[in-house]
Amino acid sequence: MKTLLLTPAEAYAAAEIIKNGGVVAAPTETVYGLLADATREEAVLAVFRAKGRDEGKPLSVFVPDMAGLDELCDPVPEGARRLAERYFPGPITLVLNKKPGLPEKLTAGGDTLGVRCPDNKVCLELLRLTGRPLTGTSANLSGRKPAMTGREAFEIFDGRVDAVIDGGAVTGGVPSTVVRVYENGLSVLRQGAVSEGDIIRAAYGEADR
Repeated sequence: MKTLLLTPAEAYAAAEIIKNGGVVAAPTETVYGLLADATREEAVLAVFRAKGRDEGKPLSVFVPDMAGLDELCDPVPEGARRLAERYFPGPITLVLNKKPGLPEKLTAGGDTLGVRCPDNKVCLELLRLTGRPLTGTSANLSGRKPAMTGREAFEIFDGRVDAVIDGGAVTGGVPSTVVRVYENGLSVLRQGAVSEGDIIRAAYGEADR
């Protein structure tokens, strides 16, 4: 496989690769990620192969806005909608019940899906251009540190993915807060950039703390 090295101005070319089932490494909010069409089984499997990732571990999904929750998940509790309204795009991953029809490997056969809207212009542009939810896993070989620059991503994945968008260095920083949202409550699965107190206030208001 020949891996193309693209610039952010060539996002259209990268989007065409993704729409044709390919995998693209690109900057996300904190690290570089491997982006592929999350609705296509073969594209999801290509991400697992590129990373050498255990297929028993689910992948999260990027969406461009709140509407992505309704596209992928059912039900979408009111608390999840309030969190998305407050933090999309931003450092929060919402874990909800998935809709049927998504690739089994995406969720490792489970019933839930982690959904995030990343605060990165390149990633959001790819979401807009493809019109598809994209895999949201970090650009690293399994068990190793993720790429923080386009050059690092290219060195790691040359010959493993179809293209790399070199968007320069990303900032790293604290990962997203992961929140499982139910019809009548929520649970913080991983504390990240958004505190549990802020999560509860955004989802239910001051009176429900």
